[in-house]
Amino acid sequence: MAKRLRSLQKLLRLAPPAKTPNATSLLPSSSLCTGPSPSTSEPAQDVGVCDRERHEHVRRIRILLQQGRTDTARRQIKSLVLSEKLFSSPSDIFTLFSLSCPLLKGSFSDMLLSVYADSKLTREASEVYSLMKGDGLFPSLGSFNLLLESLVTSKRFDEALGFFGEILGSDVRPDRFTFGKAIQAAAKLGDSSRGFELMDEMKRRGINPHAFVYNLMISALCKEKRVRDAEKLFDEMSKKNVAATVVTYNSLIDGYCKMGEMEKAFDLRERMDRENVQPNLITFNSLLYGLCRAQRMEEAKRMMEEMEARGLVADGFTYSILFDGHIRSGNVDASLDLCEEILGKRVKMNMYTCSILLNALCKVGKVEKAVEILDKLIADGLDPDVAVYNTLVSGYCQRNDVDGAISMIEKMEVAGVKPNSVSFNCLISKFCDLKKMERVEYWVKKMSEKGVLANVETFNILIDGYGHMCHFDRCFQVLEQMENDGLKPNVVSYGSLIHCLCNDGKLIEAECVRGDMVARGILPNAHIFNMLIDSSCTAGKMKTAFTFFQEMLKSDIAPTVVTYNALINGLCKSGKPMEAENLIPQMTSNGCAPDVITYNSLISGYSGVGNSQKCLELYEKMKVLGIRPTLKTYHPLICGCSKEGTIVVDRLLEEMSEMNLAPDRLVCNEVIRCYVERGDVQRAFAVYQDMLDRGLQPDKMTFNNLLRGRFKEGTLSSVNDLVNCMKASNLSPKADTYHILVKGYCDHKNFVGAYGWYREMIENGFSLNDSSCHELIAGLKQEGSLQESQIVCLGMTNPNDGSDEKLSPVAKM
Repeated sequence: MAKRLRSLQKLLRLAPPAKTPNATSLLPSSSLCTGPSPSTSEPAQDVGVCDRERHEHVRRIRILLQQGRTDTARRQIKSLVLSEKLFSSPSDIFTLFSLSCPLLKGSFSDMLLSVYADSKLTREASEVYSLMKGDGLFPSLGSFNLLLESLVTSKRFDEALGFFGEILGSDVRPDRFTFGKAIQAAAKLGDSSRGFELMDEMKRRGINPHAFVYNLMISALCKEKRVRDAEKLFDEMSKKNVAATVVTYNSLIDGYCKMGEMEKAFDLRERMDRENVQPNLITFNSLLYGLCRAQRMEEAKRMMEEMEARGLVADGFTYSILFDGHIRSGNVDASLDLCEEILGKRVKMNMYTCSILLNALCKVGKVEKAVEILDKLIADGLDPDVAVYNTLVSGYCQRNDVDGAISMIEKMEVAGVKPNSVSFNCLISKFCDLKKMERVEYWVKKMSEKGVLANVETFNILIDGYGHMCHFDRCFQVLEQMENDGLKPNVVSYGSLIHCLCNDGKLIEAECVRGDMVARGILPNAHIFNMLIDSSCTAGKMKTAFTFFQEMLKSDIAPTVVTYNALINGLCKSGKPMEAENLIPQMTSNGCAPDVITYNSLISGYSGVGNSQKCLELYEKMKVLGIRPTLKTYHPLICGCSKEGTIVVDRLLEEMSEMNLAPDRLVCNEVIRCYVERGDVQRAFAVYQDMLDRGLQPDKMTFNNLLRGRFKEGTLSSVNDLVNCMKASNLSPKADTYHILVKGYCDHKNFVGAYGWYREMIENGFSLNDSSCHELIAGLKQEGSLQESQIVCLGMTNPNDGSDEKLSPVAKM
């Protein structure tokens, strides 16, 4: 162990130095022309011609600006910058014009900025803006708005917000369009708080937000699932007489549907009709999505009919929604019929929609149908990309058909599509699941031969695969190879290794890996701490578990429900349910609401220490909180409350029935035990019969409790039948069952019968405890069965150690 730990520490210290990319020399241009640099053999006058041409263009633009012919000047500038023949960058033309005509520099630079922005040359427009700022100039509002629009269109949202902040400090007054683009940038970044700040600033400056701004913020809030806040904005629109558009309604309807609030979505849809706002395909797709998620397929069908009656044609996304709905509803036939309809109507699908459709088929095991559909789509002109093929590779792997997955990889290669790391990772992961590590190594090598580099996910799959087989030395080798290839292990790499070590009970090694992980600057997340805490609790090392918990808090990693449940369960199993319950206030103050697992652990803990009243109190509390009990709630509950009498147990069984929870074997065994202890043997056997009727296989505990019941009611004649039933269920009696049989017959003074079970017990390799032996010996002597009592005595003086040699003298007498 120590050697392995030293190897581990040595390995994890071998962090390769960060590789520095080769520096590329950036030579300054010796000419403002964009053509190739003239060689020494080229005539010098060519440079002069180029220079004169540049100056001539600048002169013409200057004259046009002086004459007020701005439209013509703008066309000249646009032609000049788009040709890219004379000027290598915006700074070249900006600098030349500034030197030739300083007085018109402001007008020219403003026009240059607008031309670049309007031409969607965002990088160049930003450069001109920076040059203007450097010279103390600020663009006109029109040019600035074009710049903002160009930045937002190019998805340079942070830059757009940065530039907008500068206009607020300038003499230029932003208008509704300017604010609209800034709010759009904030919304696209998912920063609704910034969006509201901009809206407030907009109102403060006396600019009323228009529908575009409201639509942006309503959409952003709905994406954040803040539908109630979106409703407030919608109401504000109405109060300020800002007409809601189809975009407004679609955003809110989509928000309701994704939250499962279908009635509100339909109410809003009816309001659209009252407000004469025509729904479009997006409206219907959102409503269909909500209905299909709720498995309300009949209503979805009627929605499709209404959509078609309005002349709207379903697209590929519409069909993918319906297909998902049929799959969720378990109606595979309907989903296949829909596939045929899609193919029959030759519905055009993009790669994304195609992947959704194929993935849904693969999830229900219809991989061949997915391949058939793909072939038909290809015949109709679809050119599948690697992602589409990977969907089918994954589908084959999901049903453990690795040969099918391999054939699909070969098929994509024949089609001219190169498999990527996702293709190979899927196959490698499946071989890891199947524990076929030789095949894993083969495909890792094959991946390299195909020119596809193993990535971090590939190595993580290998670490997890070898870890689950407890080949930890190989895991460390994979980590080393990973670093040799210039890849840095991430939190998943270490998490997989720690998880496997914890599962194998190697807590010391797991802690060692965590320490080296931290030393490398990779901080453990809540998931890793939860694994360490749970493993410590499982091993009964509560002090270690709380040490990890304190480290978690010191690292500013918020504990989760899983964290607290592990600690609570550990304390309860250690016989400390009160300490466990004391964690609840801390749990709730940290934003973690106790769940059914929390209460199940506490009920089990109090049941273990015999506090039935507390068990019932917790049970009632969880119901008040709306936490639905499970079978794991009732097992310890019935076990702990059986001493309260059958009335309490019957009430619990009735409540189970009301919640459609059928008692499992554990619950049935506890109920049988309770009825037997209370002397209600007939009801115990009624529960046993119910188990058989429901196909629930009785176990050793079931029969042991029933045997106690037979002895309790004194029906010894039924004992043999019960033991025969036990044996017929492939449950051979063990020492505990034989002790019950011997003790039961002794209690009824039937020592000959007890001796019979004793002989069978000895013959099957089990020994009777001393107290039962003494009772049996005394009873046999009292009945005059001296030889039998002598045999039992001999069995005591030669205790059974499992060897036939020691048992045979007794067995033969």
